[in-house]
Amino acid sequence: MHAALARSSLPSIRSGALTVRDLFAASLIAADPTAFTARAVRLRLPADRSTARPNWIVALGKAAHTMARAAVHELEQRNMAIAGGIIVGPIVSDVPHPSLLSVAGNHPLPGDRSFDAARALAEVCDRVPGGDRVFVLLSGGASSLVAAPVDGVAADDLVTLCDVLVRSGLDIGRVNAVRKRFLQWGAGRLGARLAPARVELIVLSDVIGDNLAYIGSGPCVPDPSTAVDVRRLMDETDLTERVPQPLLRYLDDVMHGARAETPKSDSPAFLFAGVPAVQGNAGVLDAGALRARVLGFDPVVIVNEPLHGEAALAGTRIATAAMALPRGGVALWGGETTVTMGAAPATGGRCQEMMLSAAIALADAGPGASGITLLAAGTDGRDGPTDAAGAIVDATTVARMMEAGIEPLHALHRHDSYEALHLSGGLLKTGLTGTNVGDVVIAVRM
Repeated sequence: MHAALARSSLPSIRSGALTVRDLFAASLIAADPTAFTARAVRLRLPADRSTARPNWIVALGKAAHTMARAAVHELEQRNMAIAGGIIVGPIVSDVPHPSLLSVAGNHPLPGDRSFDAARALAEVCDRVPGGDRVFVLLSGGASSLVAAPVDGVAADDLVTLCDVLVRSGLDIGRVNAVRKRFLQWGAGRLGARLAPARVELIVLSDVIGDNLAYIGSGPCVPDPSTAVDVRRLMDETDLTERVPQPLLRYLDDVMHGARAETPKSDSPAFLFAGVPAVQGNAGVLDAGALRARVLGFDPVVIVNEPLHGEAALAGTRIATAAMALPRGGVALWGGETTVTMGAAPATGGRCQEMMLSAAIALADAGPGASGITLLAAGTDGRDGPTDAAGAIVDATTVARMMEAGIEPLHALHRHDSYEALHLSGGLLKTGLTGTNVGDVVIAVRM
């Protein structure tokens, strides 16, 4: 389609809300882990089936069920034996093979279900013979879903730590650098427990940069940080005064040699690991951009700098960037912002807070924001502890909030974005998607 024709006809063809939904749907299709997991499993199987040892499946995270189904299908297509395994996700679901166990953990904070899941995982690990192959299918959310404390740490202290970290506003890298230190299966401990079985790590990444030491708290890769590094990080980010004191004493014990360090790159356990396969956020943005071009939008821009930092500030930046778009233009961002909650008992998520802030900026801009529609959503379908994936806003959103009796700035300062967006009709609800590769933000100017 000719670009000039596209710009003149787009506003009469579809609304901005319909367009951003369409582009997000295209992104989710690209985020489907089925084809990725199947291909990764296929490439890691021996050519000679007669010498193949039995296979185990350990699927952990929000995409655990989807990835496990793909792995089972691939193994069965090639007549490869499946000896057993476990699927730990946000819900219990039908298992794709009778030898597998399905368990649900808690998220975003660990709880009794997470502790039960961690125990069930330990039982599976104890059954895996040396020499068998274990496909560890990892996706975001695993840190909490299969959380349990290391020996020497109380469960209540671990939950308190996780709550402090969730509310801290720290990025996922620093959150997991601290959190995994105290997790039974974090920081390479799962890989060490499975050795000398061959571990094939297949990862759906919700971390920008795809750092394996951070995704799911790095259960099967060496931990690059020491207890000294973690204690320094806690001091620099003002966590020291907020976390339970027994955790600090635990770190002191590690620093003084009374407790073991986490597994490092020279640990023999990692000699049995294959080359990891990783799929992240970039392909999702590419798919959304391709769909926009097919629909006739021009220009279509993927912003290279990933979203990070406070969600409210990111929302203002996104609104400003969107107002620089010409009519018929589309911009896409990927990443993961944060919300520094403090003690506020509010309801929302980082994508909702980002869009509430953006809606305020669009309303303040008056005519300069005409034709702009924004969407921000988590690819897993759940933004924070809510039933919404995110939100869709435009320059009229704030007026609808005020008509419903909501003061937008007050809601933003209280981090209470869910109610404000709900009453304005801005929430985006997709249900759990079975994938998790970070957040997507889309701006369209009609």
